[in-house]
Amino acid sequence: MDFKLSEEHIMIRDAARDFAQTELLPGVIERDNKQEFPQSLVKKMGELGFLGIMVDPKYGGSGMDAISYVLIMEELSKIDASASVIVSVNNSLVCYGLEAYGSEEQKQKYLTKLATGEFVGAFCLSEPEAGSDATSQATTAIDHGDHYVINGTKNWITNGGRADVYIVIAQTDRDKGSHGINAFIVEKGTEGFHIGPKEDKLGIRGSDTHTLQFNDVKVSKENRIGVNGSGFRFAMKTLSGGRIGIAAQALGIASGAFELALKYSKQRKAFGTEICNHQAIAFKLADMYTDIEAARMLVMKAAWDKDQGLNYDKSSAMAKLYASKVAMEHTVEAVQIHGGNGFVKDYHVERLMRDAKITQIYEGTSEIQKIVISRSLIKE
Repeated sequence: MDFKLSEEHIMIRDAARDFAQTELLPGVIERDNKQEFPQSLVKKMGELGFLGIMVDPKYGGSGMDAISYVLIMEELSKIDASASVIVSVNNSLVCYGLEAYGSEEQKQKYLTKLATGEFVGAFCLSEPEAGSDATSQATTAIDHGDHYVINGTKNWITNGGRADVYIVIAQTDRDKGSHGINAFIVEKGTEGFHIGPKEDKLGIRGSDTHTLQFNDVKVSKENRIGVNGSGFRFAMKTLSGGRIGIAAQALGIASGAFELALKYSKQRKAFGTEICNHQAIAFKLADMYTDIEAARMLVMKAAWDKDQGLNYDKSSAMAKLYASKVAMEHTVEAVQIHGGNGFVKDYHVERLMRDAKITQIYEGTSEIQKIVISRSLIKE
């Protein structure tokens, strides 16, 4: 066991922290108010290698490990979870899926651009009636010999209006159930592919979330990912890695709120002394820090499992379940420590509280994580 970060990991963390403080922090409140997608910042993150963190350098990626990924995600999420979820989706759900399961032609055509930030990707699994129950895909992809025709609706799609490349999960043969599902690459601008209005969300308001419509969208056979019928397995394995990214996002939201609360408690005075000296506040800080450190160990363990080539389905689910719980609980406490100021946008903690909630919902709700964990335990 070694709980110390390597010099390389420290450099990566510090680079992400510097970017978050100098580039993301200015304007973060305004972007949240206006629901503004951070287009110029996405380009800068691509230039820094944040959009292809774990991708092999031969495809334009940074070639880093999963530990580096969660370090970057935590630092970005402390400041702007809307920016960090763009990084998470592009890395975990799009780049990983293409690199692990895509053909060489698909990698050369799409992954090389996604890894450098020239393209941004989106992952299209959720539907109006198929969120947690991913096997109930209503979107169909009918085989027409040399191409498929896709029809259906996808909703809650991160990067929905800004992506260049969309990975779409659809049912090809309903009689085969989960074995009749495939994953396809659809390019923006394809005939019949329509982007609905942007969602007006509680949190991560700078993130671009849309409903997508597919009306007789023709997709070449070359754009199917993997062998016929492998789409469900592709989606589930991709989401396992995605949960590490969202767990790191939740960790960052929680640790960002804690840092703000600790700083404020050392400055704000009540009853003749700084409020951190009052046991009611001091004990809140102790609980926050302990829970955040516990979440950090779970997130790092999941990332380590992935780096070691071990099965990380259970560890990633545990990390996401616990880190998202900590994020929700302790952003609320951060607002409480700030008192009335916590309810004011200028102090940032109210935004972190709003951003925290989604980490318990997307890429598998907390209830789904418990199903994954319990099934894994029963099989052992």
